[in-house]
This record gives sequence, C-alpha cells and structure tokens, in this order.
Amino acid sequence: MAANVYASATDGGSGGDSAQTRSGTGVRTAGATIDCPDVGSKLTSVPEQARGEVDKELALLDEQIAKAYQRLSESAQQVRQDPGFADNAVVNPLKEKRAATLERIAIAIDRVGDRPEGLEALAACTVEDGNEAPAQGEGQDGGGEQPAGEQGQAGQEQGNGQGQGANGGQAGNGPVAADFADIKSVQPNADDKAGASGGSFATSCGVNENGLFNSDNIIAAPGVTNGAHHFHDYVGNQSNNAFASDQDLAKAETSCDDQGDKSSYYWPVVRLQNGAQEQDAQKPGGGIEGNAGEIVTPKQVTLTFVGNPREKVTAMPRLLRIITGDAKSFVNGPANANASWSCTGFEDRQLKDKYPLCPQGSDVVRTFKFQSCWDGRNIDSANHRTHVAFTDAAGNCPSGFRPIPQLVQRIVYDIDAPSLQDGGRTTPLFAVDSFPEQLHKPVTDHGDFINIFDEDLMGEMVDCINDGRQCGAGADGGQDPAPGEEPQEEPTKTPEAPQEEPTKTPEAPQEEPTKAPEAPQDEPTKTPDAPQNGNGGGKPADNGDNGDNGDNGDDGDNGDDGKGDAAEPPADKPEPGDASTAPGGARPEVKATASADGGNAAGQGSGSKNGDDEDTDGLGDSQAVGQATSAAPTPSVPSRTEPQAVGGGGLADTGAQLWPAAAGAVLVIAGFVVLRRVRRSHM
Repeated sequence: MAANVYASATDGGSGGDSAQTRSGTGVRTAGATIDCPDVGSKLTSVPEQARGEVDKELALLDEQIAKAYQRLSESAQQVRQDPGFADNAVVNPLKEKRAATLERIAIAIDRVGDRPEGLEALAACTVEDGNEAPAQGEGQDGGGEQPAGEQGQAGQEQGNGQGQGANGGQAGNGPVAADFADIKSVQPNADDKAGASGGSFATSCGVNENGLFNSDNIIAAPGVTNGAHHFHDYVGNQSNNAFASDQDLAKAETSCDDQGDKSSYYWPVVRLQNGAQEQDAQKPGGGIEGNAGEIVTPKQVTLTFVGNPREKVTAMPRLLRIITGDAKSFVNGPANANASWSCTGFEDRQLKDKYPLCPQGSDVVRTFKFQSCWDGRNIDSANHRTHVAFTDAAGNCPSGFRPIPQLVQRIVYDIDAPSLQDGGRTTPLFAVDSFPEQLHKPVTDHGDFINIFDEDLMGEMVDCINDGRQCGAGADGGQDPAPGEEPQEEPTKTPEAPQEEPTKTPEAPQEEPTKAPEAPQDEPTKTPDAPQNGNGGGKPADNGDNGDNGDNGDDGDNGDDGKGDAAEPPADKPEPGDASTAPGGARPEVKATASADGGNAAGQGSGSKNGDDEDTDGLGDSQAVGQATSAAPTPSVPSRTEPQAVGGGGLADTGAQLWPAAAGAVLVIAGFVVLRRVRRSHM
C-alpha cells in the first residue's frame, strides 16, 4: 500500500507533520481527491437517437468533477480547520449538480427507449485519500515502493503557481515518489503468445514531431471542447478534434508513411515536472486543470498489428473506435485498466500501477495492447467498450466475437530516472496527463484508435498476418531488444549526394567518336531523408521546423510538410498494389454513422454520392452486418508523390536539355578531326 509512505510531501514537504484523518470526510486532508461513480461505464445500452445528447451530459459530469477537485485542492486550509467543510462546500453541491445531469440523461434515453433504472444512485461522491493505491491486483509484487525517507520535497515545485503542494508534482496533483518503481526490482512477467495468425503488420506515422495536440476526445466526448481534460499526442490522422465528422477524418491528411493509413492514434502526453510553461499552461486541459510541465516528444513510436493465437484474423470495420485502458482507473479500480510501463532492455518486465525508474542508458517505454475481438456489428458502443473485447488466457474471443488484428502501440521516451530523494529537484519527476482528480497515477494511462485504413491496405494487413509474414511501412523499426540489452538505434543514414555530371566534357573520341555520353541519372534533385529524431519506425520528417509548433492545428500544413522524400514509397513495403493508389474493386458496405459520435453500425445508410454514383465523402458504402471486410477506399491522395524533379529549373531538366548539346559537340569535334586527317592526306 502507498498510504503511509507519502505524508510529509503531500503536506508541503516539511517532513514534520503526518497527515491526519478528519471526521466528516473520513480521510486525511492532505492529498485528497474526489471519487464519483463512473456513469458512462454503467450505460451499456443507449439508443442511437439519444447518443449525442447523452455523450454531452457525460462530458458535463466530468467537468463538474474537475471543478469540484479544484475547489477541494484550493481549500486545504479550510478543510483542516473545519471537518465539515469538504462535505458542505464541495461534496454536497457536486451531488446536486450530478443529480440534475443524471436526470437529463434519463429523460433523453426515455424519449426514444426505456428509461434507465438506478441512475439517481450514482449522484453521490466522496472525498478520498489521494495517497491510497487503487484496488490491488495490478501491482507487481510490491512494485518497489519507496521508503518514507525518500519522499523529499515532491510537493514543492509549483512551476506555474497552480499547485497547493497537496499531492506533489508541479501543479500539486501528482505524481508522488510512491508512484515510481525500479524496473530492476520487477520479476519478468510479460506473456507474448504466437499462434494461428503469427504475422505482423507495422505502420509508421511519426512521433508527433509537428506538435498536434488538443484536450478533446472525439470517441468519448464528440462535440465537446476539452472533453478529455488532458492533452493528447496525435499521429496519423491530422484532423482529429471534438468536431470532426467521419467525412472529415476520411478526407484528412495523414502523418503515416503509407498514405493508405489515415487512422487516428492518440494518447495522453507525458510531461516533465520541471517548472516549464507549455503552450497550454493557462488553458483548460493544461495547467488550469493540473497538467503542467514540459511535454516530452516521444523518441520512437511503433504501431504494429499482430494476430490471434487461436484463429485467423478478419478485417477491422472502417471507422471502428477502440479505447484501451481507463483514464479514471485510480478511482474506478483496475477492472478496465490496461497500462503497461517498462524500460528498453527490460521489456520482459512490465509495471501496471508504477512509473519505471530506468537505469542509465535505458529509455522509458509505455505499451498499449488493444482489444482484438469485435462483435461483428458495431463500430462503437454506448460505453465505448462492449463492442470490442480481449481474448481469454488461451487466446479465444468471447462467444459472438471474431478476432481482428490487435494494435500494439509502443512509445519510447528519452527520460532520465527522477531524483526521488529530493522530490525531483535534481532530475524532475515525469507523469502522463490525466483528469485532475486522477492525480497523474500511472494506472490511468490509456490509448485511443480510430481505424481509417484504406480497404486494400487493410486487406494486405490481414493477409500478411494470417500468412505469418512481417509487412508494412514500419516493419523494420522498433524491434524490441533482448532482455537486459540496451536497444541499438539506427541513426538516420544520410544518403550520398547525387552525382551531378551532366555537363562533363567528353574525352577526345577514340574508336567511337560519335558515341554520346550517357544521360545523367533522373534523380539528381532527390531530397535526402531528414533526420528522424530516433524514431525508428516514424515518418521521415522535415525537422527544420521540428520545434516550431506554431502551426499545430493547421491540418493542411501537417499533411504536406514539404517533405522531399514524399516522392519515395516506403523502402520496405512488402508488396506492390498500395491501397492508397489502387482504389478499384467492389465496395463492401460499412455500418458506420455519418456523425462524429460513432454508434451502432447496423442499419446506417451509405455514404454520400454524386450524380455519377461516385463516392464523394470518402467513406464508401455501408458494410453488411457480419462482414468483417473493411470499407471503401479513401479519397485519392493529392499529388504530393510527384518526383521532386518535376517543374522547371531542376537539375534533371538541365541534364535532359544538355546531353543532346553534348552529343552535338562530340560530332563537331569528330568532324574536325576527320577534316584535318583528310587535309593532311592531300598535302
């Protein structure tokens, strides 16, 4: 238990006073948080017509909790002086607001279906000890808890003035020293299965070096600004925000090397608690809600789809939405938690409820293994969970579910082990962004995915996995090192400069004086690959403006980027027939909602078409129920794959124009030589 190892730090780090339990709230006043029943997980069946309204009310419940937590953290002194203050000023008003919101949810559902029973019982919240670990079962044999003497001044760094020192960290709401464990103290516990579909397909989408962030969550809170209450990194689809429709996502730019993958991959950012003022320091979802410090750009991101140990996989439906992990698992408990933390060289050892302390030369790794069973009908569900599932221990999908490719998301960070003995003053603590009341606990880590693969590329993925092959644009990146071995990163190789010799003067003709020199190679102006910041499987990026994130949300810029190597297809692409360039064939149907709120795939209409019966929204027709084939091809990609030599003034054009002239020069010289010989013979 972590309850007794963090007393002085949560009370400002004085080291003298232990936290006291107060009557009225029944918890220690230092390091307290708000614990409310999770309504969304209880609503397993919501009629499609009510889904939008219910989602907005659920987002309002999250906002109410966030504000109540802020009120509680700002009132630590009053709570210490008056045992009933927390109930009277925080908990009871919150209950009243929640009751009204729950009633609106019940009314919305009752209009089009059966009124849900028992929602009113979910209104009451409690103030809980923020130092208590969540329900056990996720720890790693004690998890390497830190002794009380190593807690230091974890609550002292108040970089943006937001924090009260109650729960440590830069903003006063975590992390604390007890949230960390030495990876070398963890016994090997990873369990990787191989089986019937043992291949893999990797896609390479960069590390969010272009700085695309927001605090929305289009899956859980569509149409709601700041629905996540924490910032996300985004790779892949460049148009993901709370208001993006399915059509917007289908027509968006993508950071993926293979333009046939417009899927959206996103996760909470990781921050160093070093006092830095980020772009969101005074914004909701950022510093205002306790997410403070320097955002760390991943060193490497690998996105790999793997098979099922028992059966062949079938294609994911287009626009399938999956959330793995639970952003509220610190108060909800570990039932839906799926966090996994480790270090390079030690990835056979995984931590669920602790951040890893990695030895020198080893990097922090967070891994998400997504659900890999689909119900065959829905691309989303009311609680965003019941339409997909995990396999059992033997690798079997639940009854009525079918295996689909499993996304394994591996994110590597170059982060030094924090100095716990001084509360992170020497080397700062780090943590994921979270809802403010979740205190940045590692168990709250989670990932989100929306499938927007081109139909042909999805088919290629399924065939590759089922055939036991390793394929995809990122197939050579991000290989796990052997246990105990530091991963060797392959530095980006700078290609040799092209040989520019189109105007070389030919030597005096020998036996074949009229032979023209060979034309120069057609790629003299090919732009070399830019450095990739250690992103073994990431997209080639123009790092000239890597740090200039002023155009975060400029989707047009994100997709174009002026990358010189855009003309070059991925070198390790397994087979011809890239889905992004071969849209042909019949279009299977997709049961996908036309709005951003997803929902039940059954019974939805087809995508928009023009008078010529052509797909105009990029979504394709709807997919027949029970068919696991993916959807229609995405819109054709703009012509950013043209060779860089196209256009006037390039070296290729120059060479093309000069070689005839050079040939003419050879003929003139040859004629001159022949003429002189003739004249000499007559002399």
